[in-house]
Amino acid sequence: MDFVNKLSSEDLLRRRYPREEDVRGHYFRDITALIHSYPFRRLKHKTQVFFAPKNDHICTRIEHVMHVATISATVCRALDLDTNLAWAISLGHDFGHTPFGHVGEKILDEILADCGGFKHELYSLYVADHLINYGKGLNLTYAVRDGILNHCGEKFEQSITPDFTIRDLDAVKALEFVPCTWEGVVMRMSDKVAYLGRDLEDAVSLKLVSPDELPKRVSKILGRTNSEIIDTLVTDLIQTSKVTGSVGFSDKVFEASIDLKDFNYARIYENPKLATYHAYFKRILNTLFDYLLGILAAYRTDAAGYLDEGNALAARFGDYIKKMAAYYNERGTSDKSIVGDYVAGMTDDFALECVNEIMVPRRFGIQFEDFLYPGP
Repeated sequence: MDFVNKLSSEDLLRRRYPREEDVRGHYFRDITALIHSYPFRRLKHKTQVFFAPKNDHICTRIEHVMHVATISATVCRALDLDTNLAWAISLGHDFGHTPFGHVGEKILDEILADCGGFKHELYSLYVADHLINYGKGLNLTYAVRDGILNHCGEKFEQSITPDFTIRDLDAVKALEFVPCTWEGVVMRMSDKVAYLGRDLEDAVSLKLVSPDELPKRVSKILGRTNSEIIDTLVTDLIQTSKVTGSVGFSDKVFEASIDLKDFNYARIYENPKLATYHAYFKRILNTLFDYLLGILAAYRTDAAGYLDEGNALAARFGDYIKKMAAYYNERGTSDKSIVGDYVAGMTDDFALECVNEIMVPRRFGIQFEDFLYPGP
């Protein structure tokens, strides 16, 4: 079975503005641009499932995107598809994730409800297209941008066929489409393969669950460890796709994967030991949002005003506003959306540092040092 993209190379390789290509090729160039960007670097300090783990072996967001990249490249190689395109989509697909993982995303979705809400899939493309390089974006190819926008790893379809349609991606406001390439479809399926077993492995390491508690169908069909689960899912995905001509799983493997998903939700994602932190995350993000919204209204582009706040968060935010002012003014971006951009880009650790800054600024203990230690 041949998997051929029905859109023209001209459409798939088109960038938002013209660019002379080089020896790297179109999609590999996108890979290097994504890797060298600030949002990619920040993924190493963003939650996958378990917040701020002290255990170095617990998966972070940057590890997750690398797992997705290797899985999608493996499947694409087996189906004679473009592995570089799959890698590029994988590396950029979670640029839009907030601090504190999906919990943080839900909190920002509530805060920004009157601005259209917040969905990390849509926001990932917005970051890649606009926020990086202070409004210029990375100028990625259409195929990579489409794959990032339409990756939606939380939907569990048994199989997917591309929607060979060219759209105005900036106008997409809902998670209603599938990718326009086979590589994008493979990446969307690989996202699920990557986190189902790995989230289980981390939960076992942290003693939240035991492999002995897995549903019998999961243990029998998929396996009991992350490596067994990935091997089973990838092998089945390749073999079934070659037979059906659509990227998907066989009936028995898909049914077992749904059992594993349900188990993970009940025993891991909704585990009371994790849920106890959710109220703290909401308090942290609301506090940061309200504070930044207030100083933005007060100081606009007055750099001195932000510095007078006497904390590092305000100083950094003022610098961000200065660098992004032309972009936001041109688009007429609301204050809430501007603050949303800044908060969404934070890592877990940075968000914690920032809330400490505005509660107990670093200068608090030395504000009178001239009186305590007078000069000669």
